Amino acid sequence: MRLNEYDQPVGEPVPDWSPRPLPGAVTLAGRFCRLEPLDADRHAAELHAAYRTGSDGRDWTYMAVGPFEQARDYRRYVEEAAAGSDPRHYAVIDLRDGRAVGTLALMRQDPVHGVIEIGNVMFSPAMKRRPLSTEAQFLAMRYVFDDLGYRRHEWKCDSLNAPSRTTAVRLGFTFEGVFRQAVVYKGRTRDTAWYSVTDTEWPAVGRALRAWLAPENFDDRAVQRRALAELRAAAAGG
Repeated sequence: MRLNEYDQPVGEPVPDWSPRPLPGAVTLAGRFCRLEPLDADRHAAELHAAYRTGSDGRDWTYMAVGPFEQARDYRRYVEEAAAGSDPRHYAVIDLRDGRAVGTLALMRQDPVHGVIEIGNVMFSPAMKRRPLSTEAQFLAMRYVFDDLGYRRHEWKCDSLNAPSRTTAVRLGFTFEGVFRQAVVYKGRTRDTAWYSVTDTEWPAVGRALRAWLAPENFDDRAVQRRALAELRAAAAGG
């Protein structure tokens, strides 16, 4: 334990720290998908069509907005979202056909302390259980840590949103607790579950994600050979 001159315990020094850049309107390319700045003209119609392939509106239950029955209403939302910089919204483009199939955002940006959150994650049925959904998250994480140099990457969700909580753990985020009655949305209360990855954890988390996304981890039917949890355990040991 580090003590100061008064014998009080204090945190480890960060002698070379300086405020980090804000996330920008960048394009991040992967093998299965790319992230590019959200744009109503390019993406709104494709995204609305992709979301409408769902059998009902359940994918929007834990989102602050939606579902959007009408394309014009969704376009209006995209226009407003794309105009802001916090959250900084990105469209997920499926490289198989060049179509937008989901969105995510970097938000609650705190460049002074190097903290940023991934949020507004809305993946269409076309992304589910496909490698590009994992790669989209990896591209955002790599940008946050390797390009921008942030110290802490956060994931927050409704504590009742079991799929989101499962995904956070699968990707390598650590559960930190629940903030009770943290948010009111859609006329109901939300207890918020908090998760994070820190810059000291990122090397192992990143190695596992890279290994999972590698071509040799998939057979000729695109079925994974090793699970991400297994690879993450191996990366942590290495």
